[in-house]
Amino acid sequence: MWCLELLLTLLLIINDASCQWNVWVPRDISAMTNSCVVIPCTFMYPSGIRPYRGIHGIWYFGQPYPQLFPPVVFKTRTDIVHESYKGRTKLLGDLHQRNCTLLINNIGPEHSGRYYFRADLGGANMYTYPDFSELRVLDQPNIDVPEEIVSDESLELTCYAPDNCPDMTPEIQWMYTDYLPDPEFSTDYQEDSNTAVLSSTLTFTPRPMHNGQLLGCRVSYPNTTLVYERLISLDIKYAPRSVWVNVSSEVMEGRSVVLHCEVESNPHSRISWMFGDQELIWDEASNISLSLDDVMPAQEGLYTCVGNNGFGMMNTSLYLAVKYPPREPVVNNSMTVVEGTSLALHCSTQGSPAPTLTWLKDGELIGTITADELSVLQIIDITPQGDGQYRCLAENEHGRASSSFNITVEYAPVLLEESKCTVIREGVQCVCMATGNPEPTIEFYLPDLNITINESDRRYNFYTHIDGYTSTGMIKLREKGERADSGGPAVNVHCSIFNMYGRESVLLELQQEKKYMMAVIVGTIGGVAVIAFIIAAVRYVGQNNKKENGNPRQEVVLENPALSYSAVKKDKQNLRKKVLKTELLGSKFNSILEETTGEDGDYQPVGSMAGLEKQEMNYAVLEFIRARP
Repeated sequence: MWCLELLLTLLLIINDASCQWNVWVPRDISAMTNSCVVIPCTFMYPSGIRPYRGIHGIWYFGQPYPQLFPPVVFKTRTDIVHESYKGRTKLLGDLHQRNCTLLINNIGPEHSGRYYFRADLGGANMYTYPDFSELRVLDQPNIDVPEEIVSDESLELTCYAPDNCPDMTPEIQWMYTDYLPDPEFSTDYQEDSNTAVLSSTLTFTPRPMHNGQLLGCRVSYPNTTLVYERLISLDIKYAPRSVWVNVSSEVMEGRSVVLHCEVESNPHSRISWMFGDQELIWDEASNISLSLDDVMPAQEGLYTCVGNNGFGMMNTSLYLAVKYPPREPVVNNSMTVVEGTSLALHCSTQGSPAPTLTWLKDGELIGTITADELSVLQIIDITPQGDGQYRCLAENEHGRASSSFNITVEYAPVLLEESKCTVIREGVQCVCMATGNPEPTIEFYLPDLNITINESDRRYNFYTHIDGYTSTGMIKLREKGERADSGGPAVNVHCSIFNMYGRESVLLELQQEKKYMMAVIVGTIGGVAVIAFIIAAVRYVGQNNKKENGNPRQEVVLENPALSYSAVKKDKQNLRKKVLKTELLGSKFNSILEETTGEDGDYQPVGSMAGLEKQEMNYAVLEFIRARP
C-alpha cells in the first residue's frame, strides 16, 4: 500500500520496481535448541508478471547471493538442500497465495543466523529479497536483570522463553526463591510480528543480605524431555550509585588540563584520583577536580576516579591523550654496501597522534606513507642507482622532523658506449670510458704488439680523467710503425677496466669520421672529372692538328689505360685530419685535452683543430700505366 501511495505522490513519473518486489519476515526470531521454529513470510512481486509454470521458492542461509552458493535451506523444485537441513525443513505457506512461511525442526546452535527467501516465477523473473529474518537459537532462557540493583528498592526480574514452535508450548518456573521476602510472580504473553514470547516476572525488594544469592529460571515443554535453566547471582549495591568523570580528553604538550569527577552517594564518599597505582589527590565530598599543568607525554594514560563510602566502592576511568609533534627519527647509520645486497632501512620516532613516515631518496618519494611510529623500507638487490641520501620524514598535525643517512653502493666496472677508436690526422685515437665504485682503473692493451699501455708507460700519449664514479682514458697511436700498408691500424686495441669487484676487457671498434669519408668521395668524383677533361682535351688537340696540316695522322688512342687512383696518396696520409668528438667526453675532458697538447704537439686544442679543418685540402692523382707517348 505504501508503495502505491508513493507512486501516486510522484505522479507515476518513477516506476520503482523495488516497491513491487517485497517480502515481509520478522527481523528477529528466537527458539530453544532441539525445538522447532516457524518463520512467518509473505512476499509480493510486480503485478505485470505472469508466473511461468507456477511459482517456486528457495530459502537461503547466511547470504542472499546465489552466485556465492549459500547453503540451501529449502527448495520447492528439488529435495536437494544443505546437509544440516536435510529432513528438518518444510514450507507451511502456499506460494501461489504469496505465503512463504518456513518450518525448521530440531534446530541447533549451528542454525543461528540470517534466512533469505528467493522467488522463482519462471524465466528471468527470479528475485532474492534483501530483507532477512535473523534466528537466534538459545540453549538457556533470557533473564532481564537491571544494570544496577540497589538495596531497599523494588526489583523486577523477568525470564523470557520463545514460543515459536506450533506443537510445543513452554512453561516457566522460578527457582531458589524461598529466601526472598514476599516474592510476587506474574506471567505475560507477548506476540509481535507473528513471533511470540512467554515471560514471567519476579518482583521483590532486595536487602543487603541478598547480595550474592542465586536465582534461577527454568523453561520446560510438557510431554517432552526438553528442560532449560538459567542461574544468576544478585549483586546488590548500597552505595555509591554512580561515578561521573570527563569524557576521554586530550591536551597539547606543555598546556594545562582539569579533570572533574562527581560521585552520587549517601553519605558522601571518599573520592580519589588515581594514575596507575599512584594516588594524586583525594577529598571527602561530592566532587573533586584534578589540575595538571605543563603536561608532558609521560603523563598520558588512564586516570581513574574512585568513590568509596564504606558501604561500597565504584570507579570510572578516562584516557588523557597528550598531543605533540614527532621527535627526530632514529634511522640507520650511513653505510657502504656492495651491489646486489638486500637492505632493511629502519625509521622509528614518537609523536601523538602517530606520525606519518615517508621515505625520500635524494629528495624524491620512494617509500609508502605509514601512519605509525615505525617504518621499515626493504631494498632487494640494490643497484648502483640506489646510491644516494635517504631521508625519513615524520609528520603529524603538530609538526615534522626528519633524519637522513647515506648509502654508498660499490660495484664492478661497466664500460660506457662512448668507448671507441677514431681515425685522426696523426693516426688512431682511442677513448675508453667506464663507471664503477671504486672508480675503475683503465689500461689499453695491444695484443699484436704484446704491449700494455697505462700511466706508467711513457712511450705513448696516455691521459686519464676521473669524474665521480666515471673514469676516462685516452691514447693516440701514431702512424709510424703502427699502421699497415693497407691504411688501417696495424694492431687491435683492447680496453681493460677493473676495480676490486671485477675486470672487463673489450676490443674497441674503429669508427671512420664522416668528414674524412666525404673527402674520399669528393676526391673520387674530382679525379673522374679530371680524367674526362684530359681525354676531351687530347681529342680536341688531335683533331685541330689534323685540320691544320691537311694530312691524315694516326690518332693517339688510349686503349684501356690502366689507372691507379686514390683520394689521398699514402705518402700524404699525414694530411688526413679528424676532430675528436669531445662532446662524448664532457667539458672537463676538453679542458684536459687543451692543457696536455702543448708538450709534444701531437694534440691540438679543439679550437685550433677546428680552424685547420676549414683549410683542409683534398688531392686526386692520375697515373698512366704503359701509355703510348
